[in-house]
Amino acid sequence: MDSLYHTHVKLLAFDFITLTPNPSDPLSFSRKGLSISRAETLGIVTCREHKPNKFLKFTVDDGTGCIPCILWLNQLSSQYFSRRNPSDVRLIANAAAKFASEVQLGVVARVRGRITAYRGAVQITVSDVVVERDPNIDILHWLDCVKLARKCYDVVPCYKPK
Repeated sequence: MDSLYHTHVKLLAFDFITLTPNPSDPLSFSRKGLSISRAETLGIVTCREHKPNKFLKFTVDDGTGCIPCILWLNQLSSQYFSRRNPSDVRLIANAAAKFASEVQLGVVARVRGRITAYRGAVQITVSDVVVERDPNIDILHWLDCVKLARKCYDVVPCYKPK
């Protein structure tokens, strides 16, 4: 397993939309041969579809493209959470509701979550959202993405035989 598998990899949209499902691991995606399962992005919320107590679908535009995101709001009625501690489920549901109220059209949002596929397209299944207020945050995110791609994500490990 790759060292970045459980890390939220910072990606720009043009890079994110090129991710391909990993045939050997249905929970991960491949970026130039690197297996990743989580991502972080930042951009302007340009589209928002809210179904109360079900989900919030929204799109984040970072200037290089748009990334679809889904925030599930059905924790209190989902079978997936039925075996978990009810107080934990309420905390998760309250956090999701807070995130949903903050995601509004035009805000700059930092989104982190699992990379998933729906109807053949990659998306982020949101685990947390932060609405950013710093006017320079877009360019700082771009610089982080470029630097990490060059120095971390695109680096081919070389092993010297002993």
